[in-house]
Amino acid sequence: MTPAPLSHTTVVIAGSPFRAIWTPEDGVVRAGGFDTEFDPGHRLLRDRLAVGSPELASRGLAPRPDDEHPIAEALRAYAAGRLDAIDGIPASQPETEFRGDVRRALRGVAAGEHVTYTGLAERAGRPDAVRAAASACATNLIALIVPCHRILRRDGGAGGYLFGVELKRRLLQHEGALTPSAARAQRRR
Repeated sequence: MTPAPLSHTTVVIAGSPFRAIWTPEDGVVRAGGFDTEFDPGHRLLRDRLAVGSPELASRGLAPRPDDEHPIAEALRAYAAGRLDAIDGIPASQPETEFRGDVRRALRGVAAGEHVTYTGLAERAGRPDAVRAAASACATNLIALIVPCHRILRRDGGAGGYLFGVELKRRLLQHEGALTPSAARAQRRR
């Protein structure tokens, strides 16, 4: 029997459309990302899923979004300000043991909080692996739900973000981790 196509929904969060893709048989998010000027139509998200999980990507997407699924509801609640709504969404992606540790540590960074890449490496149990922790953020296939946007540079700068630093700032503002005046100061760095 051929597996069902992957389910998906798109919810506008912090001014940008966010797409979550999950396996319908277990409700586990396998990919998530923003539609931005850097990734119109979520093409990059689909390409990254194909590289990381070709067998999942080969299933394709369901012809219509599932906007009634609990994942869609949780994303809408998060967008509306209930910031803990996404904390319980199950997520899984291909990873090494250390990247798994980093991504579990990322899920432990609460909305409204941020840590440095050094702090993330410490939380993952390898304080000397700062670059490897940053790499785990850069290859994260499930943005927002595995909240790599909550990691800042040691000097307080935003650092990088696949979907653009400005969106990272808006997400941090949405979560209350960055005030508008702090966001303006970061832009000058």
